[in-house]
Amino acid sequence: MGRNDKVDRNAPITREFTVNLKKRLHGRSFKSRAPRAVKELKAFAKIHMGTDDNRVTVDLNQFVWSKGIRNVPNRVRVRLERRVNDNDEDGENSLYTLISHVPVPRGQYKGLCSVTVEEE
Repeated sequence: MGRNDKVDRNAPITREFTVNLKKRLHGRSFKSRAPRAVKELKAFAKIHMGTDDNRVTVDLNQFVWSKGIRNVPNRVRVRLERRVNDNDEDGENSLYTLISHVPVPRGQYKGLCSVTVEEE
């Protein structure tokens, strides 16, 4: 995909990313690190998927909070799924992004690239 290729922001698509939470939480006070990490993941999804409605799954939330409010994991592998919002009557938010956790063995984040996942 080149620089001038148009990306269809209205089509459902699934991508996997590795998010470095350490650089996004640098300098944050201890009691706001885990809540801020969830907000940063939603902001990441908004930038990369172009949707305002971003939803975090229970598994991802538990992973972020697994070591407490202070000791958030340094990196997390996420799957961003842009989906069609079926129960939206207004039509203003026709798409939403579901942010889910992709389990990676501890310390095995090196060499993982951002990939587009083919639908099954």
